[in-house]
Amino acid sequence: MSFMETYEKWLNSPALSDEERAELEAIKDDPKEIESRFFGPLEFGTAGLRGTMCVGLHQMNRHVVGHATQAFAEVVKAEGPEACEKGVAISCDSRNHSQEFAEEAAAVLAANGIKVKLYDELRPTPELSFAVREYGCQAGINITASHNPKEYNGYKVYWSDGAQLPPGPADVVAAKMKELDVFDDVKIMDLDEAKAQGLVTIIGPETDEKFLANVMEQVIDRESVAKVADDFGIVYTPFHGTGHKLIPEALKRLGMKKVYCVPEQMVIDGNFPTVVSPNPENPEGFYLAVDLAKEHGCDLIVGSDPDADRVGVMVKTSSGDYTVLTGNQTGILLEDYAIQARKRAGTLPANAYANTTIVSSAMATKVAEANGVKCARTFTGFKFLGEKKDQLEQSGEGQVIFSFEESCGYMFGDYVRDKDAVTAIVIVVEMAAYYATQGKTLYDALMDCYAKYGFYSEKTMNLVMPGLDGMAKMAEIMAKLHAQPLAEVAGTKVLVAKDYQSGTSTCLACGKVEQMELSGANVVAYDLEDGTTFIIRPSGTEPKIKVYILANAPTKEECDAKVAKYAAYAPAIQEL
Repeated sequence: MSFMETYEKWLNSPALSDEERAELEAIKDDPKEIESRFFGPLEFGTAGLRGTMCVGLHQMNRHVVGHATQAFAEVVKAEGPEACEKGVAISCDSRNHSQEFAEEAAAVLAANGIKVKLYDELRPTPELSFAVREYGCQAGINITASHNPKEYNGYKVYWSDGAQLPPGPADVVAAKMKELDVFDDVKIMDLDEAKAQGLVTIIGPETDEKFLANVMEQVIDRESVAKVADDFGIVYTPFHGTGHKLIPEALKRLGMKKVYCVPEQMVIDGNFPTVVSPNPENPEGFYLAVDLAKEHGCDLIVGSDPDADRVGVMVKTSSGDYTVLTGNQTGILLEDYAIQARKRAGTLPANAYANTTIVSSAMATKVAEANGVKCARTFTGFKFLGEKKDQLEQSGEGQVIFSFEESCGYMFGDYVRDKDAVTAIVIVVEMAAYYATQGKTLYDALMDCYAKYGFYSEKTMNLVMPGLDGMAKMAEIMAKLHAQPLAEVAGTKVLVAKDYQSGTSTCLACGKVEQMELSGANVVAYDLEDGTTFIIRPSGTEPKIKVYILANAPTKEECDAKVAKYAAYAPAIQEL
């Protein structure tokens, strides 16, 4: 069916509301816009669905959510009656239409005879992962687009371990979506009727309490916190999102007395009116927090993205200014602190692991090994980090005390299998309190880490390629890189080319090919002659190719020079 035929089908469907039909009527003379909305379905991948919110097959709307949920319902039902009884937990974030999409998913599951535990209102993403595990659910659904701009929404699917679906099951859902008609094959029932029949039950504050109890158990050094709690000031912002209740409450339970929340950004608003993009990786979003920190003389600023799975940290430097820590820097600080604090407390396991991903700082391995801890690396995404944690612990090979990825995601404890800003912020504050007892800020602690372990620097470049042409170009670039690896990058020889799709590592000088532990991902990596690693992969959620530069050197200046050199080269990837 052509995109125009699909457009006509939608336009004439009785499933559309008058408002939706009017939206499609408004683009009838714009074939480019019609094509962009109807050239094909929104692809269901390991990150679920993510797209802009408007009417169309390639967009996020209630019909696409219902279609995906029907496909997922078929997967759950295939597990048998017990799986349907265990049911599915559903939550959502603060984005426009998130509650509507969550209720649509619940109504479709109920119509398929699958029980649902639906949160009474928006909740942090990690609490959805927690609910799946806590209540023994078969699966979970989370309506969120994380830190994306306001136009986006998304649909994440979790399995019984509390982690997002790995590639295999995700492929099954995608295949089911191709078999089912977006309108005719979707079952749905009235939500109130589903509640009356006991198919949908509402969960709320009681689950928050269970979750927070687990969060507070992760605190290692309450003594240090108590020493500075009366005077140590913290500014927190939820960026208009789901962290607005639980994170201030967790910091209160930690014992911190001076927690200043940015009032303008405590307002729940899916338009995110105070920021261009609600991404805690971007320093510009913290301008209100910086003003508040200056007003109260605070050394630490923390923020969570709208679904409270990512953490942003700003610290006061020796000059009195505030600087954003990168996701890698915060991860390294947390890794080093968790190891040292557990050593002091006598709770570091003999077979401890601190895990990260292939695109995260090489310093993570250095910190771990220097302290007698192992570090495993996985593909990007906490579904892989969660899977590795389960594998290590179930086999008895290791005990994972911490996992992180460079994009500001951190995971402690055994009660979630996803990024968790609630717990991470508690530990960041505990860590800052400990260093405060030593007369240091987190910035001082980071400098100490570099002095101890060596200088490392990283940069992520986003090569944005929007539209249908951009998607085709991204696929073409990655196909070329898999077919023929780069021999040099910015004039520096490639020593080893790694193709994570085939799982092969090739020495370019001698031609020797070795099989790697990891395979099956659309990623290429190059180990360069000067010790830098240069990694290229397409984003799983946005129309862009991501380039990661991981450098190390004896001095900060040499590190920074390497990063600048390869960052200047990175845009040339678009010309391949």
